[in-house]
Amino acid sequence: MTRLTVIGKPDCHLCDVAREVVEVVVAELPDAQAEELVVEELSILDDRDLYDTWWEKIPVVLVDGALVGHWRIAPERLRAALDAAR
Repeated sequence: MTRLTVIGKPDCHLCDVAREVVEVVVAELPDAQAEELVVEELSILDDRDLYDTWWEKIPVVLVDGALVGHWRIAPERLRAALDAAR
C-alpha cells in the first residue's frame, strides 16, 4: 500500500487547492494503482508535533512519508512520486 498524506488546516486556501490537485491526480490513476493507495488528511491544529514541524509550509503532501511538495503542489511531481512508490 502507498500512503499519500495531505497536511494542512481548515480555512486554508492553499490547502483547498492542494486537496483539489490530489483529487485530480488520484482520479487519473489506473484502477490497480488507486486500489493500493491510502489517502489521509491531517490537520496541524490536531497534532502539536505536526504543527511544530510543518506550520510554515502547509499545505504539505507526503508519499510514504517522503516530502513531495509544500505550499503549491505540482501535479506532475505528485504523479511521479506515486509512480515511484509503486
